[in-house]
Amino acid sequence: MSSASWLSQILRGSLDLLFPPVCGGCNRVGFHWCPDCQEQVQNVKEPVCRICGLPGTHPGQCDSCKTRIPAYEMLRSWSIFEGPVRSAVLNLKYHRNMALGDVLAHPLAEFVGKLDWQVDLVIPVPLGKERARDLGYNQIGIVAKPVAEIRHWQYAPCGLIRQRETKSQVGLTAAERKANVDGAFKADSEIVSGKRVLLMDDVATTGATISACASALLQADAKTVYALTLARALPHHGINII
Repeated sequence: MSSASWLSQILRGSLDLLFPPVCGGCNRVGFHWCPDCQEQVQNVKEPVCRICGLPGTHPGQCDSCKTRIPAYEMLRSWSIFEGPVRSAVLNLKYHRNMALGDVLAHPLAEFVGKLDWQVDLVIPVPLGKERARDLGYNQIGIVAKPVAEIRHWQYAPCGLIRQRETKSQVGLTAAERKANVDGAFKADSEIVSGKRVLLMDDVATTGATISACASALLQADAKTVYALTLARALPHHGINII
């Protein structure tokens, strides 16, 4: 852990004594992420598609990945996008809950460690300039940075940029989502060339954004791209609201 991160945790602990934290999953006072919410985490169960990680009825590749193989090597998600995890994602996205990011980074780091991926760099999916200016931060970076520190991987948020503004993916069909982000990202070859990259995002829905990012990274000569998200949205969640 870097000295800056260590100092940040000390300061946060002091603030917690003065202003008791509230659980990012259920608003329970006294926790950033309470034991009950952790107990309710619904991990993505096998069998899953070997490439995109979508749960199915049999191992191997899903029909979508057989039709069009994504640019990334593998995509995996820690949890299903339901219950406390859904609330936590929204907390990260709209309330800049740094402490929640630190807490969730630990089970996420443990999860990705079990995948036995060889990783050099961790890069969060970048926001557009307008979104970054309005929000003031990248919500997945709040989790990606401590994951990188826990796993002793380099954190390289500048390795990938969104080179053109895109519409929100909410309400778009799978085909519209793919078209919306096609060619929207650009990677810095000086940072990613020859590197094994872990690309991180908050929620995987169709995987269009992650695949577009992976394409940009590979075009900049990244050696391989793995993808990790906090949550996985399933078809029954409804693509129009995610």
